[in-house]
Amino acid sequence: MKDNRRDFIKKSTAAVVLSVVGIGSATADLLNLNDSKDVIKSEAAPINLKKNEWPITEVPGLPKLCMVISPRATVDEMRQMKQLGIDHVHMGGGSIPWKVEELRILQDRFKVEGLTIINLMMGGFQNVILGKEGRDEEIEKVKESLRAAGAVGIPVVEYNFYVDRLMDGYYEVKGRGGAGMTAFKAPEKDLPPKPNNGTLDDKTLWNNLTYFLKAVIPVAEKAGVRMALHPNDPPVPVSHGSAQIIATFKDWKRLLDLVDSPSNGMTFDCGVSREMGEDPLEVLRYLGSKDRVNHIHYRNVTVEESYKKYAEVFYDQGQVNMFAIMQEIIKQGYKFGINPEHPRALDYDKEHPRGITTWKMYPGGGGYAGEAYDVGYTRAMMQAVLSL
Repeated sequence: MKDNRRDFIKKSTAAVVLSVVGIGSATADLLNLNDSKDVIKSEAAPINLKKNEWPITEVPGLPKLCMVISPRATVDEMRQMKQLGIDHVHMGGGSIPWKVEELRILQDRFKVEGLTIINLMMGGFQNVILGKEGRDEEIEKVKESLRAAGAVGIPVVEYNFYVDRLMDGYYEVKGRGGAGMTAFKAPEKDLPPKPNNGTLDDKTLWNNLTYFLKAVIPVAEKAGVRMALHPNDPPVPVSHGSAQIIATFKDWKRLLDLVDSPSNGMTFDCGVSREMGEDPLEVLRYLGSKDRVNHIHYRNVTVEESYKKYAEVFYDQGQVNMFAIMQEIIKQGYKFGINPEHPRALDYDKEHPRGITTWKMYPGGGGYAGEAYDVGYTRAMMQAVLSL
């Protein structure tokens, strides 16, 4: 009788905690609140984690915190990431086609310092985007690159599909203590097209993207690689005369319908979701329900006018519920990379300008100290969810 009473109290207490933090019964099973088994199991992926066992570390079945790094990074720069507890990195993959031997050499450089490449950014197929002569040759290079990534075990290849990214609207504003914030305001009038790009309407770009995906996604599937399309950011409808076709949630849904495959997925960005005026949690749930979240950018914003005016802020200051986002990520059994990105510009970084990322290309963008804050906050969110 005492054991039964004890179990009742234990389960009742857990139920109260769940109701307070907003976790459903499915998540409770995943987080091991309803039983005392040592192994947590979900339909998405097994998580080998004992209940409330500390320290909570990154294990198979959990998301992998990762950071952007140059493929030419020095040993000191790699050590800086390891000191933050980062084990996974993503970077630009260089010119296509990628070769198996070259990717293995690249992997080995980072493995020596305990870093695993989880995502490579691919570019170099502008003729595909513009629909120009030579696009079929570029598609063959993309296919070869996907096969090479799969052969060496790189699970995700990220890419963009825009004619031009509107960088003109970014500016710096001051946040707490004078820290730099990256703000954006869309120009009142669209800007002239850039040389060699011309102007492309949305119908043309959708046709070009469809042509591309139908050619490469079957190859990615066979290679065991997931492709992650990064949404337009900033999510304005037109940039320098050309449409931006991944700038609304409706666009994101349309993308997934072009080719029905987990290899045809997205980079989920909770900041961009909020910039579009959407509920990031609902966006994540939709993408996750179709198993199309192939990479994650984790950041926060405050939005004054959807699509047009917003600021990138410290994670604890923005309008995105970062804890709820992390809960959903864990609930889905997501196991690829989470990049705590867009660090704020702290005075320390201004006084010590050496950095390990390119965030300082943005007005109000920070360096290593800002990244340390972002990584620490993100890991704390993950550990808080897993500790419930």
